[in-house]
Amino acid sequence: MIKSFLAFITALLIALPVQMAVQAATKETPIAYVVRVQDIITPASADFIHRQLQEAADEKATVFVIELDTPGGLMDSMEAIIKDILASPVPVVTYVSPAGAHAASAGTYIMYASHVAAMAPNTNLGAATPIIMGDEKGGDKPKSTLEKKMISDASAYIRGLAETRKRNSEWAEKAVNEAVSLSSTEALKQNVVDVLASNIDDLMNKIDGRVVKVGDNSVTLKTKGAVIEHHEPDWHSKLLSIITNPNITFLLMGIGFWGIILEFSHPGAFFPGIMGAICLLLGLYAINVLPINYAGLGLIVLGLGCMTAEAFMPTIGVLGIGGAASFAIGSSILINSDVPGFGISPWLIAGMTLCSLGLLSVALAYALKARRRPVTTGVESMTGSIGEVIDWSQTDGTVLVVGTIWKAKSSAAYILKKGDKIKVLSVEGLCLIIQPNR
Repeated sequence: MIKSFLAFITALLIALPVQMAVQAATKETPIAYVVRVQDIITPASADFIHRQLQEAADEKATVFVIELDTPGGLMDSMEAIIKDILASPVPVVTYVSPAGAHAASAGTYIMYASHVAAMAPNTNLGAATPIIMGDEKGGDKPKSTLEKKMISDASAYIRGLAETRKRNSEWAEKAVNEAVSLSSTEALKQNVVDVLASNIDDLMNKIDGRVVKVGDNSVTLKTKGAVIEHHEPDWHSKLLSIITNPNITFLLMGIGFWGIILEFSHPGAFFPGIMGAICLLLGLYAINVLPINYAGLGLIVLGLGCMTAEAFMPTIGVLGIGGAASFAIGSSILINSDVPGFGISPWLIAGMTLCSLGLLSVALAYALKARRRPVTTGVESMTGSIGEVIDWSQTDGTVLVVGTIWKAKSSAAYILKKGDKIKVLSVEGLCLIIQPNR
């Protein structure tokens, strides 16, 4: 027993220093938390970076690396990312990669906001001038007051970021005012970026020992030999990225609306109603995070309402055509974005409008057909019906017509017995005028 106890103590004394050494080594190993953004900066991008920055802080990562390749993005989403970078307890490195990538427009602002700005060879950045909706083609025409205000505000914004990170503020203002761009080598020469690196490992080696300002503290980066952790978007980010595509949002709203209308017109079908509700809720969630022009949304709702009214209360196309026009105009101005191409496709708008008109035409055809159809319910439908006598005396009696017993009379005296067939000539109040059906 004593020998076993001594062996246990000996093993414990040997194991403890080893375990402590492993823990210390693990603790000292730097971690580079890497995410990739390779598209337009949207609410999905902002949400993804926000949540990943929180995870990196919880994991106590050494640096947070954004591998960036973007043509630009939405102003609100860009500002949300920049706020997260400025507030991050983990130093943020924005790295334009791979070769051939660029950080245009919103990407340039994000580069300037980052603690370290890096680029791969054969990449570029710049052209950060805000674009006014409806003026994507530019031209030599004088700038409007709104354009001047937006450009002035953007210029002051990027200058503030440049001064915070001690980078070239003059070129930053040129990128906004003159839409200029720079290659990676020129950007390094002009103090627009801090590092040129061929890959992530090279980047970690080159920024090792660099001092950056994180909040009110100066932090020396220790990234040499860092463990590289690549983090991909989860299902939440992927779903948000899909549904916040303006074309998908538009489709979801249209399918959702017509699915619910179909459910109301055919109660008990369930599938159209359930799918319509799901699509409509997803569309409404997307609209909540997208830059929406509410005048456009109002015109879409008005158009759908008019077309629905036409389907249920036909006006021979007046409401339907007006509703279709309102729907098409509202759809074309729905997305209030300064990013070229980030909007609803005109072909999709035309397709949805034509589909809505097609559904409306079918509804109208059924309505007109129903109007021409003879009355098949109510008292009026009794005229011409065939019934049989229950009892009869001279000119009045009771008859059975369409499963109901009626009082009846005739214009002349007939000898009728139970079971004889009669024909209804007309209806007077609750009495049928009949004659023998011979």
